[in-house]
This record gives sequence, C-alpha cells and structure tokens, in this order.
Amino acid sequence: MGFKAEIILDSVSIAGPRLITMELTYPRFIHAEFMTHRMFSRNAASSRAIPTRKMIDMVLNDPAMPVYWGKNKRGMAAKEEIKEVELAKKMWLKARDEAVHHAHCLKNLNAHKQIVNRIIEPWKNITVICTATEWDNFYGLRRHEDAQPEIHHLANMMFEARENSRPVQRIWHLPYVQEDEEDVPLDVKKNISVARCARVSYLTHDGKRNIDKDLTLHERLLTGSGHGHWSQFVYVELAARNQEQR
Repeated sequence: MGFKAEIILDSVSIAGPRLITMELTYPRFIHAEFMTHRMFSRNAASSRAIPTRKMIDMVLNDPAMPVYWGKNKRGMAAKEEIKEVELAKKMWLKARDEAVHHAHCLKNLNAHKQIVNRIIEPWKNITVICTATEWDNFYGLRRHEDAQPEIHHLANMMFEARENSRPVQRIWHLPYVQEDEEDVPLDVKKNISVARCARVSYLTHDGKRNIDKDLTLHERLLTGSGHGHWSQFVYVELAARNQEQR
C-alpha cells in the first residue's frame, strides 16, 4: 500500500469553516513527526490491536521504506542521495528479516502482541484518520524542501487530495457512514461513526461491515474500564460545533 491520502469526508456549512477528514497511510517511522501538528484531530491503527501474524505479513509484503536515500552530512536535511541505493535497500530489508525472526521467537514464547509487534514497527506502514479545518501551517512546514522526504511526500499527496476535492454542505460531519446508511437514525449514525473512526475503517478487523459490532465498540469506548476512551468522539463533536443545528 505504501502511501495513501484519501479524503473520507469533506464538509462545509453556512455557519462554519470547511471540515475535512482524511485517511492516511505512511511509514510508521515518521508518525512522531506527524503527531507534532496539534491542529489535527487524529487516531491511528494500533500495533497492540493487530494480531502478530497479520503484522508480520504486513511488513513482509508491504514494508515501509525510505523514499530518498540521503547522503550523510551536517544538519537535518540530506541534499544528495548515496550512490549505493540498491545495496542500502537490501540492507534495510535484511534488518527487517532479522526483526521478523526475533518477533517469531518471542511469539513462540507466548509473548503478547503488544510486545512482539513493537520489534517490527520500523518496517510497518500506519493508517491514520485525521480531521482538521486548518492545514496551511502543516503544508508550509512539511512541503518545504527541508522536510524529511517521506513526510514531504505525504504532505504533497494530502495537498493534492484537498485541492481536487469539493466540500458538500452538511448538517453533520460523520466519517465512515456509508451512503446506504443514510436512513439509519442520527444517533445511531453518530455512534457508528465514532466506532469506525476508532477502528480507522468502516470495516471490522475481520474485514466486514457490522453495525452491531460498531455499536458495541462505541459503548466500550464510552464506558470501558470505568474511564472511557474518548479521543474518537472528537470527529462528531467537531462537526457539532461547526455545523448549524436543526
């Protein structure tokens, strides 16, 4: 899969600014840089939630790779590429294979996936849902020539996706609610949107759409462990603040 920047929902109202939700895929090793941009509301697919077998398949079949093999120099930005790019790629993948081997060893010791999966994260692509009304600072920093090439590439893809999208006037901004679910009661649509944002997909981890499982996940997010996991609720809450109310 490599990189992806797909607009899931692009909304606008008379009362508020343009509100865009994107689903992004990019190398896990630039996730910390993406997280520094506080104007975004975001959730990411968790390594702790992915079965180790599936995670290993991901890094073997679609490993995260640098897009530019910069030559070492002083400062943060490489201005020219090394000569032995193909050899560097082979070394990168050899390191992955070593990590996968040790992940298998830990898995055979019955270690939990929240431990095992961490070993192979550098070669994993991560999927993130991101919602915002303000994008200019991100583009100014990450489309700059001094940005790390991988996040520079992602930012260009995001910019192009936004430029090619046209917002639709809506009352509610509900990511991942499908067209054939428009007749579902509003409160239910809010809840399934929250659940799907938490999962970063309208499909369950089994690859199916299941409203009952969405509602169960919503309830677990709301009240789970007596504390709740509430970050996913911001996508609908943001819409409520930016949209005219009925």
